[in-house]
Amino acid sequence: MNLFSKAVQTVDMKKGWICAAAAIVLGAAVMTGLPATAASAQEVAAGCKAAYLMDDASGVQMYAREETKRLPIASMCKIMTLLLALESADAGELSFDEEITVSERAAGMGGSQVFLGAGLSYPVDQLLKSIAVCSANDSCVAIAERISGSEGAFCEKMNARAKELGAENTLFANCTGLPKEPQYSCAKDVALMLRELIRHEKYHEYARVWLEDFSHPDGRITQMTNTNKLIRQYDGCDGGKTGFTNEAGFCLASSAKRGEMRVVSVVIGASDSKTRFAAAKDLFDYAFDNFESKTYLAAGEALPETIAVRGSKVKQVEYAPKETLSVLRKRGTEETFSVTMELSDELSAPVEAGQSVGHAILLRDGVEIARTELVSCSDAPKYTWWEAYREEARHWNIP
Repeated sequence: MNLFSKAVQTVDMKKGWICAAAAIVLGAAVMTGLPATAASAQEVAAGCKAAYLMDDASGVQMYAREETKRLPIASMCKIMTLLLALESADAGELSFDEEITVSERAAGMGGSQVFLGAGLSYPVDQLLKSIAVCSANDSCVAIAERISGSEGAFCEKMNARAKELGAENTLFANCTGLPKEPQYSCAKDVALMLRELIRHEKYHEYARVWLEDFSHPDGRITQMTNTNKLIRQYDGCDGGKTGFTNEAGFCLASSAKRGEMRVVSVVIGASDSKTRFAAAKDLFDYAFDNFESKTYLAAGEALPETIAVRGSKVKQVEYAPKETLSVLRKRGTEETFSVTMELSDELSAPVEAGQSVGHAILLRDGVEIARTELVSCSDAPKYTWWEAYREEARHWNIP
């Protein structure tokens, strides 16, 4: 590949930034220069067994306490249930308009529920909404049985996906979070799962619902109320999942966005519901009071320039970063950052969507701190014999 280097952006900032290339699958990050815990002497989220705070764009840890301790997480495990369902929809394996006939087992789950009727059929969209809004156990099992045939098989998918996300201290035994041994997770792992879930715009449609009626085919109505009170109580909160069992205590995973920065917080094991919401507010306040975030290149977003293609009727292709390049800084400090790109000035067909065409490199004071592949956004198939003949004929100079 003939490479050239191109500077695209330089920004002045103050010393103390964290810099990261946030991996789409693993959420990995390269970081420098910031303590992992709160600088304040006052403990944040002190009334909980564990707490974790993460910058969404970079995946950088902003605050942590007992973040890898294995604990029951109650209904926060439904984050993974929703994630797998939305990923199944993205893959074309599940339709939001599709109707699911509810089994006796799903209808009899108990706990938080919307009182599904055994043998009745419900749209997938409504079932998923009831999980996100009011933590419906019966809807979880109905979805799990539809996707994998049984809740047990679905749990295997949950555990496999957790490993893909880098959730090293997580084991699911069911899709609801109801007590069952062995089953556990940790604050950091829950944050990784919620971070992946909030990538789905469909989830945000559900998360915004505060109060809504759930209609049953037999004419019954069940009223759904959002269990995440921060949707109305905290400016910028745009998602989350509560949880409670006697074993887990009161739990909450939530996200909030102000300006360019979105953060994810998790608290586990609060003594009461008021304490968990207060702890999450503390974490959000700590983030927005002390940090700023800037994304230079967003994963999957096409850049304005194109690359020429030789040997195809497609003359040029757009390209995009495979991973996000972003910087998180503590307020009040200064450094210089730039992004350069190394890429081919011309490609040879065939080119496939997702094919590497170069790299974007994030520099701090001229030194590389993170990089990501640049990939083609579309295919550029090689000329067929006839297309090649016609292309060559265009250049013939016949007197």
